[in-house]
Amino acid sequence: MHYGYFNGTILPTDQIGVGVTDLSLLRGYGLFDYFLTYNGRPFQWDWYWERFRNSAAGLRLPLPMSQDETYAIVMDLVARTGHPDVAVRFVMTGGYSPDSISIGTPNLMILTEDIHPVPPVQYEQGIKVILDEYVREMAEVKTTDYKRVILKAEEIRAANALDILYHKDGEVSELSRSNFFIVKGDNLITPNRHILRGITRRTIIDLAQTDFQVEERPVLLSELYDADEAFTTSSTKQVLPITQIGELVVGDGRVGSRSRFLLERFNELVANW
Repeated sequence: MHYGYFNGTILPTDQIGVGVTDLSLLRGYGLFDYFLTYNGRPFQWDWYWERFRNSAAGLRLPLPMSQDETYAIVMDLVARTGHPDVAVRFVMTGGYSPDSISIGTPNLMILTEDIHPVPPVQYEQGIKVILDEYVREMAEVKTTDYKRVILKAEEIRAANALDILYHKDGEVSELSRSNFFIVKGDNLITPNRHILRGITRRTIIDLAQTDFQVEERPVLLSELYDADEAFTTSSTKQVLPITQIGELVVGDGRVGSRSRFLLERFNELVANW
């Protein structure tokens, strides 16, 4: 069973609900974050808290608790599940609004969830994504607005793809729920504009410093044509190879050695977390 925290109360998650005057329902005004635990400990907790705090500031929502107070609640919820490795989701809304537009006292939910791992075959064969000419509004804030990918779901399925890669004015940015990297020789390149700065992205950049020339910079759409490898990173995807982008086959169309290497480095890190 999973439990959640809601404004000072801990309940089974299926008993938690938000009132109908909440700005997240009326106006889509809310933010979230999401991370995993490894060996019973939240992964990169300080970094996730920093991002959650920055997202809250971006939506002008005050945090109701300190980092240490929130950590204690997270650990309590994880212990209640009886499993050391779970997903944890933070959701903070604009609160109940009497005029349906003014920010009230934010509602905060902290929820534990099952982890839904990537099928192993995707790491072995890589995935296909399609291109989408789009840039997320307030990309550095992890808002609850994911309608773009939801509306594109049928198009993604029709292309036998698994996600979309956003681009605009000849520049690529990110996937719908994860960051993007390309590899050219020993150069590891990742976009640094119009993106949510992922914690797994940050971890991979750190892990790669001794073996790659890491470049955080604008990445042109045209650079995909001579990339040796491509992959995406997120909490659940870790380092997931991309072998096809639209009709473009990346490199030789197979999962590359550098993507495998970085996935191994990441797995070594979390195994001892």
